[in-house]
Amino acid sequence: MKAPGFWYRAPGREAAVLTPLGWLYDLGGRLRRLRTLPLDPGPPVICVGNLVAGGAGKTPVALALATLLLDRGITPHLLTRGYGGRLKGPVRVAPGRHDADDVGDEPLLLAEAAPTWVARDRAAGALAAAAAGAQAIVLDDGFQNPALGYRLALVVVDGSVGFGNGRMIPAGPLREPVARGLGRASALVMVGCDRTELEAELVRRTAVTGHALPLFQARLTPDPGVAASLRGQRLLAFAGIGRPEKFFETCRALDAELVGTAPFPDHHRYRPADVATLLARARALNAVPVTTAKDGVRLPDAIRREVRVLPVTLTWRDPEAMAKLLQTAILSPAPGAFTPGSHQRPEALGPHV
Repeated sequence: MKAPGFWYRAPGREAAVLTPLGWLYDLGGRLRRLRTLPLDPGPPVICVGNLVAGGAGKTPVALALATLLLDRGITPHLLTRGYGGRLKGPVRVAPGRHDADDVGDEPLLLAEAAPTWVARDRAAGALAAAAAGAQAIVLDDGFQNPALGYRLALVVVDGSVGFGNGRMIPAGPLREPVARGLGRASALVMVGCDRTELEAELVRRTAVTGHALPLFQARLTPDPGVAASLRGQRLLAFAGIGRPEKFFETCRALDAELVGTAPFPDHHRYRPADVATLLARARALNAVPVTTAKDGVRLPDAIRREVRVLPVTLTWRDPEAMAKLLQTAILSPAPGAFTPGSHQRPEALGPHV
């Protein structure tokens, strides 16, 4: 799906016409939560979700959390739905055996960091991970899915676009109302620069509710080796992610010349004709075709070596603050702090901006 442009503009005619459908979408989500009793799989569950459709940076956050846990001697297993893959699971991802057609693109990236499970039924996936020895489960997406109880729920937001026009799908990008979603969150993770005054909005919200939602800031950092190899080059950037412009902005920040862009819908399956067109355009522009790691695993094998993949990693502004959050809410929870469906809010930590 490619996000409509009006989702990230002030509400206009399109949003107004579609708003009643958004109310129905919201009602369906609320009924689903009311009918579902969340499961406690045993190991603590860290949910990495967002409030909007499309990419906000959930997968890089999940990878960064897995690294923090591994650095502290905790064995995390990553759990994801496996969007775009044919396997329903639960299945443990084996990068040498599975490809994007099997499990989707994001699980292949997650599996490079820690054991990763694909499961349409997230409760079944969590139980499989627990049986395989997971000491913590990092759930990539699933904040609106009530199947699991979380010890910690992190809402990720793209600082460049925030929550869009504030309307529900299909009138806007929201999966649920902002106030309700933030009310269930343990903390907010803002990726990139705050261009929508999100921090100020959190201050106003705190004044009204009396509860401060911890805010953690992070940015996506290009792989330094690949970035150095692209220095001085002419680039044709293409991406099939939630918001391709985010990748194009990353390319513009390199010491290179971005001479062309090609956006595709999220999780786009590249056909040989797609890639042939891209390569022909790159040759005409005398440019290097470059794409994301997520897109790279979806490219046909024969073409992949002709395209440069630019991986990015998430860098915390204050990594120790995030480590403290994990330590407080996950690794050393107070007795009785977790019940299925509850989300421990570490209020004592305060904001980290």
